[in-house]
Order: sequence, then structure tokens, then C-alpha cells
Amino acid sequence: MCSQNYLKSEERQAATIKSVIALAAEQNPDGITTAQIANKMGVTQGAVFRHFSTKSEIWVAVINRVTQQLLGEVENAAAQQLDPVEALRAMFTTHCEFITAQPGVPRIVFAQLQQGDSPAKAAVRSLLSRYGVVVEMQVKRGQAIGAIRPDVEPAGVASLYIGAIQGLVIRSMLSQDVTDIHKLAPGAFELIEHAIKA
Repeated sequence: MCSQNYLKSEERQAATIKSVIALAAEQNPDGITTAQIANKMGVTQGAVFRHFSTKSEIWVAVINRVTQQLLGEVENAAAQQLDPVEALRAMFTTHCEFITAQPGVPRIVFAQLQQGDSPAKAAVRSLLSRYGVVVEMQVKRGQAIGAIRPDVEPAGVASLYIGAIQGLVIRSMLSQDVTDIHKLAPGAFELIEHAIKA
């Protein structure tokens, strides 16, 4: 009985997170209310708060779930490539596909980065830091086998890589066409490749 209740709680939390991401694709994340989340889920506000004590907890849960999913997908994409540059390309493409499928995610990330110190902002920082480490590892692997220039700084490449994706996201927000990301991603990565490939 206990395990069934736990599963139900996990499922309700996952449904809450999914609803928040869907709402963020339609409106400014800062304006999302727990009433809207509950309405999107087809439950009462009380039902939402049975699984999350505060709205802040919801934001942290959303960022943590995004971190788990996104890093899992890009690491899996990288693992399927022997060449580190191709691994970086696969990661870049996978990330762009992730955003295209869930356009609310980058809006949530940007919104939380603009807040003062908060648990959700700390979770976003952790996501970006962990992602940077994944990129740096591929750069170092490429340098070790001579596929990536030895004079490039891995942390700098990580900043360039993440910045390129953020630039594509901002462009898609301005054009209000999330498919821009998918269309422009190959050209954006080619610039990174040109800068780092030995």
C-alpha cells in the first residue's frame, strides 16, 4: 500500500512538472500560478500542495527534472560517438531537439536566472555547471587524441557551446518560431567545430 501511494505521489509530481513546462511554453513563467497549474492538471490547488509545500519547491522540482532528462539525453548521445567532435555535435543536436520538443524549458531557465538568490536559481546554476563539465570532458578527450586543438581552453569551449544554444533560443523567442533552433543548429555547431578542430 505504501509503495502504491509513493508511486501515485511520484506520478502526480511528474504531472505537475509536465504541466508547468507546458504552461511556460504559452506564457511568461513568472506569471504562472498554482491555480493555473491545478487547472492544467484537472485537480484542485489543494491537490498540488499535497505534493509540494510551496511554489518554490515546484520550480526546483522542474529544474531538477530537466537536469536529469537533458543531461541523460546528451550523455547518451555522446556515448554513441567514438570521435569527441562528433560527440559534441550529437550533444548539441540532441539539446536543440530537446528544446524544440519542450519550448517551455528555456523560458523557465531564463526566468529563474533573472530572479534573486533562490533554490530554483541555484538549481539552474547547478544544471549549467554540470552541463559545462560534460562538454569539457569531451574537449579534453578530443585533445588527448589530437582531434581538438591543444591550445583551446575546455571551459572556454563549454561557454561557447552553451552560449550558442542560448543564442538560438533567444532568436527563436524573438521570432516566436521554435523550429528556428532546429534549422539553425547545424550551422551554429559548424562554427564551434571550425574553432576547435585540430
